[in-house]
Amino acid sequence: MKALWWLSALLLTAGGPRQESMAQATVTEAPAGVEDPALAGGDTTVFDASHNAFGRALGNLAPSRWYSMREGKLLFMRDWAEHDARLPGALTNATHCGACHFKDGRGRPPPDVGAEAPLLVRLSVPSPDAPGGRPEPVYGVQLNDRGAAGVAPEGTVQVTYAEVKGTYADGTPYTLRKPRYRIANLGYGRLSPKTMLSPRISSPVFGLGLLEAIPDAAIEALADAEDRDGDGISGRPNRVISVRDGKTRLGRYGWKANQPTLEQQVASAYSEDMGLTSSHYPESNCTPKQAQCLTGAAAQAPALSGHTVERTTLYLRLIGVPARRDVTEPAVVKGEALFQQVGCSACHQREFTTGEVQDIPELSNQRIRPYTDLLLHDMGPELADGRPDGEASGSEWRTPPLWGLGLLETVNRQVRMLHDGRARSFEEAILWHGGEGARAREGFKALDATEREALVTFLRSL
Repeated sequence: MKALWWLSALLLTAGGPRQESMAQATVTEAPAGVEDPALAGGDTTVFDASHNAFGRALGNLAPSRWYSMREGKLLFMRDWAEHDARLPGALTNATHCGACHFKDGRGRPPPDVGAEAPLLVRLSVPSPDAPGGRPEPVYGVQLNDRGAAGVAPEGTVQVTYAEVKGTYADGTPYTLRKPRYRIANLGYGRLSPKTMLSPRISSPVFGLGLLEAIPDAAIEALADAEDRDGDGISGRPNRVISVRDGKTRLGRYGWKANQPTLEQQVASAYSEDMGLTSSHYPESNCTPKQAQCLTGAAAQAPALSGHTVERTTLYLRLIGVPARRDVTEPAVVKGEALFQQVGCSACHQREFTTGEVQDIPELSNQRIRPYTDLLLHDMGPELADGRPDGEASGSEWRTPPLWGLGLLETVNRQVRMLHDGRARSFEEAILWHGGEGARAREGFKALDATEREALVTFLRSL
């Protein structure tokens, strides 16, 4: 008997969730055959290509979980400054999760914030006893550009671009943008002259439960730190500390894979982006140099209950991945072959199978197609930020998943890619690849115009 998919079990919009009854939900037969390449998330796949595509519940989610997911969504969208003036931190980048993850994607669309995707800037200074560096002594681990009443913001990031021109092998010209960053309007004095900066844009939050369900062994099996096979690709895992038990674990989340679990990623975002303490991060994000901030943060600690962190995490675990589209179209099929031919698939691994997930069996044993290996790769000086993070060097980045890539413009009404949003198109993102990605970049540049378009058409199908 074919499995049944609940396609509209939970409609999650920017304004909040709407629980649909079983009578209202649309039921349909799953596409025939487990090999169907459209099923990016296996049985969890969501069949929605609308502006709500990134905010749907797992396609196979049990109805008994809908209300728990709804509760988590409300917390994800809750404006903490509006609902409880005691809770927001004195220094923040946002007052609710949805401010950075518009419709569960990335930064808000241009009409809301201007032409660029919003950036935050990670900070650190070198330290001989900490390979990943230490927090900047005055401003901490992250530049917060918002302050509560009576508390000065830490500063603002200003971006300018220089044009970088190039030419494809067939003579077609292209232009890239090289960003330059400046921290202005500093509220607490100068930054340390040794400060290392890492600008970051937000990442989509769908499919994170599936990524967490990939067994460590499956990720580690792809690592080849010494490039023993001689293919020029030497991915390696980031090993990071779990704040729950102090043990070293495999990093999975973040641009440099610096968080080992989704729960820790959530608690870290509450702490660093919104200044909200929890049992995971009980210390305020104020530094000893910020007296007004410390006074404002002393009211309550921890600000968040364990239930809030758990429910927010559960919501993210239960968001499904949108199905691919047009998978049998000749241009898409040709483009995927070219994707493999030029070497993109060496890092953007097509498939994994999830392990057993005891508390959410819907995530178990799913054949998923995220197009990532979740490993660190040296991307060369072109993309280096010069700032280590855990065991990741200043030129290493985690391979980002590509699923849902073709719906970015539909959902977020903008296409800004790479860690700092410099790439305005799929082509630009590829052309910025250096280091271990240089061979794939050169392979792409060597294609003729028709082939390049086919490869991009494949990316739009994801």
